[in-house]
Amino acid sequence: MYKVADKEETKSSLQQIVNWSKAKYRYRTFESDRQIPTRSKILYLVHQGAVKLMAKSNFSGNYHLEEDKNTPEQPQESFLGFVGEGQLFELVDGAKFEINAYAQIDETSVLWMYWHELDNWPNFRREVFAFFRFQQQRKLLAIATLSQRNTIDRLYGFLSLMIEEHGIAYTNKTQPNQANGYYLPWSITHAEIASAIGSTRVTVTRLLGELREQGLIDTYRSHYFCLPPKNP
Repeated sequence: MYKVADKEETKSSLQQIVNWSKAKYRYRTFESDRQIPTRSKILYLVHQGAVKLMAKSNFSGNYHLEEDKNTPEQPQESFLGFVGEGQLFELVDGAKFEINAYAQIDETSVLWMYWHELDNWPNFRREVFAFFRFQQQRKLLAIATLSQRNTIDRLYGFLSLMIEEHGIAYTNKTQPNQANGYYLPWSITHAEIASAIGSTRVTVTRLLGELREQGLIDTYRSHYFCLPPKNP
């Protein structure tokens, strides 16, 4: 998982940016599921909490998935992914879709700035560009994953990428100093997963059961997806 604020000098710059954004009234805190007002060509930083990105199609016609043509019309918004604490995002305008940001949990704080204002903090500016290079690599992996023909491969690859990027280690009582696996710290519905991988909620529910039987995916505390430890 990539974190912007890893180095001491970057942490210092980040605190300066937080103070600056509050003084400029560019710092806001949102409750869970509240939409975050955004504009294109502006850089957003998640200071605490998490943001969920959703894509809304501007295509007005009805459509159905090829694998299940008799299902009802698909949701208006498709799940794209999460932006965690210390991570950044930029939303761009599209003719065929628009991307919206929502607070995933309560007390999610986001600040924003124009790109040219990064010149005020050279250390942080380097970290920002390093982060977006990292994100570009993740996008290439996501494209490869979502191009898989079999839905179960897309499902497993999608959850694996999500947990690898945002996952938190968990342990058990017998081995408190050793990671027993990694879990996604935010809830995601079967319908949201289906919209992300181009499937249906029913299919995702069924395939999740198969992945659990194979020991590839599990749940942590009953509602967080996790990757069990790999056998040596």
